[in-house]
Amino acid sequence: MKGRRLRRLLFFALAGMAIFWWLRSGAPTIEPGSVLELSLEGAYVESAEPALLARLFGPGPRPLASLLADLEKARRDERVAAVVLRVRSLEIGWAKAQEIRDAIAALDASGRRTLAYLELEGMGSNLEYFVASAAGELYANPASRAPLIGLSGEFFFFGGLFEKLGVELEVERVGRYKTAADTLAGREMSEAHREMAEALLDSLDAQFVAAIARGRGLPEKVVREAIESAPSDPAELESLGLVDGVEPYDATLARAGEGPRVAQEVWRVVDPASAGIEPSARFALVYASGNLVTGESGPTPLGGAQLGAATIAEALADAAADPDVSAIVLRIDSPGGSLLASEQVWRAVARAREGGKPVIASFSDVAASGGYYVAAPADAIVAQPASITGSIGVLVVRPVLAKLLAELDVGVATLTRGARADLALASQPLSPASRAWLQREVDAAYELFVARVSAGRPLDPPGVDLVGRGRVWSGADAAERGLVDALGGLATAVDLAKERLGLDPDADVGLVAYPPPRPLAEQIADALTQARARALAGLPSVRAVRRLEPWLDAAGARRPVALLPFSVEVR
Repeated sequence: MKGRRLRRLLFFALAGMAIFWWLRSGAPTIEPGSVLELSLEGAYVESAEPALLARLFGPGPRPLASLLADLEKARRDERVAAVVLRVRSLEIGWAKAQEIRDAIAALDASGRRTLAYLELEGMGSNLEYFVASAAGELYANPASRAPLIGLSGEFFFFGGLFEKLGVELEVERVGRYKTAADTLAGREMSEAHREMAEALLDSLDAQFVAAIARGRGLPEKVVREAIESAPSDPAELESLGLVDGVEPYDATLARAGEGPRVAQEVWRVVDPASAGIEPSARFALVYASGNLVTGESGPTPLGGAQLGAATIAEALADAAADPDVSAIVLRIDSPGGSLLASEQVWRAVARAREGGKPVIASFSDVAASGGYYVAAPADAIVAQPASITGSIGVLVVRPVLAKLLAELDVGVATLTRGARADLALASQPLSPASRAWLQREVDAAYELFVARVSAGRPLDPPGVDLVGRGRVWSGADAAERGLVDALGGLATAVDLAKERLGLDPDADVGLVAYPPPRPLAEQIADALTQARARALAGLPSVRAVRRLEPWLDAAGARRPVALLPFSVEVR
């Protein structure tokens, strides 16, 4: 009782503080010649912005769309003379990095002066430098250590660990590239796994080098030579033409001009209309982020995201039924998961499209396996060149605990009725007949996956199978194989929707987030969970387990799943 009263007091205190801040924040005035200061750091997520929680709980993951809106507003606002981007450590994937980089490049091309400032330390700042190199000018802190050491990917295989624990993993799958089970059951990288991973890294590496060369006005050969030397000292970066100068932040800020300074917190609440942005249409921005599960969306125990099929289906239905919404942009950031959940979302997307409104799928960092499945019925699919996609395939992972139970001296007796009742047991391996039955189930699930993709893409079933079989592709490679219609980010998806509606290409569009923000009490509870997860995130063991969450869920489910073959963080 006392704890409940305390939680109520906390809730009302926080709500009161939020209302106080809201009342005292009037519309800011932006003077001509202003210098905007923006910080790029931490995580950017695919969800609606928790504006109140950002103030109540301090720095945390921020919606990517919010940052992109800030940059677009600066691009359009003639009162802004320069933008200084303070780049610190980023916790995002390469597709989100490309999205941010594209927005900075567009801002620079608009005539705004863009200055990026590096404040980094650590062995490898490839992604942060990649983002910053889009600015017209690039400077580094004298103490910043931002070495360009080239890209690397690390793959873990836990088969030996499970063997030591006495847990055997039985795997059935379709496609030589559906190597998701290798992460849990394997000891080393298979030939197919290596082929796929090498191709993905080659694609990202080519994009990485080309973008830096383009941004810095250097030949690609020079950039590659610089990477081979792994420059880290700021003076060395300057001598190679990778930065324009080494100086304190206030010196870079002074370079931007003497106009009034505008802080990021102030800029967020500037009315877009005052920048000349006047939407003539409203599009729904439907977020599909996290591991696909049946039921409702919510956080995982370690602070990750779960994409609930019921939640996303309701959001799509609401958007399709809203007479003020002209088109739907489905923003996907998911490695897949439950096959049933994938099918439920697939149907919801198909029904939304049947309503006559354009439905455009926009891929973020990852839209693979089930994350690709749900996009198949869309009118068009847009991906960044670095998006991880494809992985059309199905697998089942079944833990067998016989050795572990024997090691623990736990006796087991099993009773069955029915020739395939052993499928529900965890204490013993399957009989050969049951293994064959399970493989037939996986084959049937794969056929359904192929059929769903073929129905929505310009590929017949054999063509889908040719690029499927669990194979992961970069967005650039997927576009060459008919899995993706256009390369680009959220803005490209919006442009395609405008084109289908016959709107002027320069028409402004308002994006309305679906599902809408949850009640404040739920957001506070979620924020506390995420804060705890962030506090633990620095521990290598916790980070590894968090990356493995979808695969561990798949092993526990013992049912066909459509899941990305591996968890990899390319840095």
